Amino acid sequence: MATSRNGGSRNGRPRDLPSVNGSGPRIGVRKTYKLYIGGAFPRSESGRSYLVSAADGRPLVNAVRASRKDLRDAVRAAHSAFPGWAAKTAMNRGQVLYRVAELMEGRREQFAAEVAAGEGLRDARASEIVDRAIDRWVWYAGWADKITQILGSANPVAAPYFNFTIPEPTGIVGVVAPETSSLLGLVSRLAPPLVSGNTVVLLASESRPLPAITLTEVLATSDVPAGVVNVLTGRKRELIPVLAAHADVDSIDVWGVPDDLRADIELSAADSVKRVVRRPAGTTDARFDWLDDKASERPEWIAAYLEMKTVWHPIGV
Repeated sequence: MATSRNGGSRNGRPRDLPSVNGSGPRIGVRKTYKLYIGGAFPRSESGRSYLVSAADGRPLVNAVRASRKDLRDAVRAAHSAFPGWAAKTAMNRGQVLYRVAELMEGRREQFAAEVAAGEGLRDARASEIVDRAIDRWVWYAGWADKITQILGSANPVAAPYFNFTIPEPTGIVGVVAPETSSLLGLVSRLAPPLVSGNTVVLLASESRPLPAITLTEVLATSDVPAGVVNVLTGRKRELIPVLAAHADVDSIDVWGVPDDLRADIELSAADSVKRVVRRPAGTTDARFDWLDDKASERPEWIAAYLEMKTVWHPIGV
């Protein structure tokens, strides 16, 4: 086989490797895990990474350790994408989100392997969780064109006016994903703000980020517009305070915030006039049963990211 001066072959295959049709072993392509910001997969501007281990302690991958600048870039992308996403019809948003479930179905085995490794589950249990995550995404997508009918109203007034109350999306939502449920919990907290027309900056599980990273690859090949969902991996204690204090973030879901940080994070969110979405009273991240549909499939979780606008319109005009 002819080679070039640098020792590689002219067709791009290294000299010391067998050809595709050769009998020697093939060297697999190693995956590089990245952030997901504005529909692209950038590395962190800091160049940092951190080791992600399986539940049994085995090293799995090196994930990107996002910086404060990465988070600000993600907020900027979400801010740019918000007008277009909010302006889509409810039916169209539902169709776009349903397409995500279709693509998740095609990656069942990959999701199941990542959930099994990260959460220390048997294969059958991990597959069940993946199936339920896909079903839950479909359940929330189905609410896209129904939530306004439930929350909106035509109000009686003692004047010659029509009076309507209409739900509208809050804006840019920061979601701190559950730490222990790397896929089912993630989907259960990500879908509600998206259904109602918000854009999201999501901090993935720090110890179990792989399903979130795979979900970004699904989002990138679906019909979800760039910037509608932005996913960061890294150290939560470094990123959460920046997310809570950012003036362009309108609401923050504090489900995955460590308990010892919660009070300070909620105070910081209040300083910048954010809506704070909490876990149900008396629940903890580690002990919440995400397989319980009654507890996890809740229209109220969609309503938490909606603002109610009342409109007066003269009759006959």
